[in-house]
Amino acid sequence: MSELVRAAEALSKIGPAASVFGSARLPPDSPYCALAQELGDRLARAGLAVIAGGGPGIMQAANRGAYEAGGTSVGLNIRLPAEQSNNPFQSIDLQFEYFYSRKATFFMHSMAYISLPGGFGTLDELFEALTLIQTGKIPRGPVILMGRSFWAGLIDWIEREVLSLDMVTPGHMKLFQVEDDPQAVVDLVLAYEYAHLSEANRPSSLPR
Repeated sequence: MSELVRAAEALSKIGPAASVFGSARLPPDSPYCALAQELGDRLARAGLAVIAGGGPGIMQAANRGAYEAGGTSVGLNIRLPAEQSNNPFQSIDLQFEYFYSRKATFFMHSMAYISLPGGFGTLDELFEALTLIQTGKIPRGPVILMGRSFWAGLIDWIEREVLSLDMVTPGHMKLFQVEDDPQAVVDLVLAYEYAHLSEANRPSSLPR
């Protein structure tokens, strides 16, 4: 509970934010890290805070893109055996002992969820977002998968095995979308933000 309270206080004024999920294990020269860094940069320049896991790999790349663009770069850090250090590209650095409070913080403070390639942790975060949206526990914000070739096999399996047995519905398959272009991802998030602003507060044009 203390972790949730501390995070809520620290993030109470960050404004619209997008969470970026992805592997801690990819090297900095990975094409997926380059994609994450560009995404972080574009999100920040569009006026969106970037919330990532605070570790190395894709998390560091997303934080770095936002940080070097002068945006709000949030790291939700947790100590793990294969992830010993926090990345230095965080304007807000939060430490967690528990996965529960860390994941809850992602979903309490984001309006969009962007998953790049990753392992079990990334899959856990992705399916947590989808489950919370599916069950109406959080608003239906954009869930975007980046890395079409990486996610294709998983999507095929869900359609072939899970959807075919009516364990999910065709409507549930529309809770996420695949997009590899960073600017197109930003545009999707901005369109969602714009659609949920009150008429009085809507800008005359979307920021770019």
